[in-house]
Amino acid sequence: MQENFNNYKSGFISIIGRPNVGKSTFLNRVIGQKIAIMSDKPQTTRNKIQGVLTREQSQMVFIDTPGIHKPKHKLGEFMIKVSKNTLREVDVIMFMVNAEQAIGKGDEFILELLEGTKTPVFLVINKIDQIHPDELIGIIESYKGKFNFSEIIPISALEGNNIDNLLATIENYLPEGPQYYPADQVTDHPERFIISELIREKVLHLTREEIPHSIAVVIDKIKRDEDNENMIRVQATIMVERDSQKGIVIGKRGALLKEVGTLARKDIEMLLGSKVYLELWVKVQKDWRNKMSQLRDFGYREDEY
Repeated sequence: MQENFNNYKSGFISIIGRPNVGKSTFLNRVIGQKIAIMSDKPQTTRNKIQGVLTREQSQMVFIDTPGIHKPKHKLGEFMIKVSKNTLREVDVIMFMVNAEQAIGKGDEFILELLEGTKTPVFLVINKIDQIHPDELIGIIESYKGKFNFSEIIPISALEGNNIDNLLATIENYLPEGPQYYPADQVTDHPERFIISELIREKVLHLTREEIPHSIAVVIDKIKRDEDNENMIRVQATIMVERDSQKGIVIGKRGALLKEVGTLARKDIEMLLGSKVYLELWVKVQKDWRNKMSQLRDFGYREDEY
């Protein structure tokens, strides 16, 4: 742990924005490894995910929040509550927007949430690699009149453009403080959570329509193989809401579930640094997104926020 705090800076940075603006892509880019799942489908981040970046003179703890949207069920209400709560007691708020999208009602709703905050708010315009540079001035002007931002910084989380400048600017705003986490720790989430998210990411990638938002992944067991110490056995259950969804996730002759397992196993092996034997099951829990008891069982706990 950091012992000499003189001139050492540390703090917490909330990343907030509409669904699918690139918050998880940014977090993975900055941390240098995958701790947040990425998908082209909105509302894929459900819990707050903390990523820790330790540098020579600072430690930044980034909090990736669920995209703010109008909730349609108790899970959605939980996601909004998580996002709002992360605005409290952070040192910097990153309001991330998509350069390809005009200001929408979702953006304006977030700006209303930010009204009156004394915390520095950065407007971070992501996906600048997808627009012509001449368009950037108009985008900046459209937001300037809406809020008094401390900083306005355009980036490309995917390509890495201007990320170093953003980090240096954030560092300037952080107070002097201790190193909260060991230098080699990149997230505060346990391995079980990351593994469940990696599996869920593969289902999101391989399915369409109602399936992505109707699934949860529960890790049943992680243990080292008794006969092979270089092998870790992971058993997990993919929860769906209807029998028809179970059939889709399993696929014809089990083909889709097998592909989910193959893709997820590779990411889990990279995370654990070991060979992995992954066993997956699919189970129906009807309307689980509207049942608080099941939300808690699946790891969505309000009392942690």
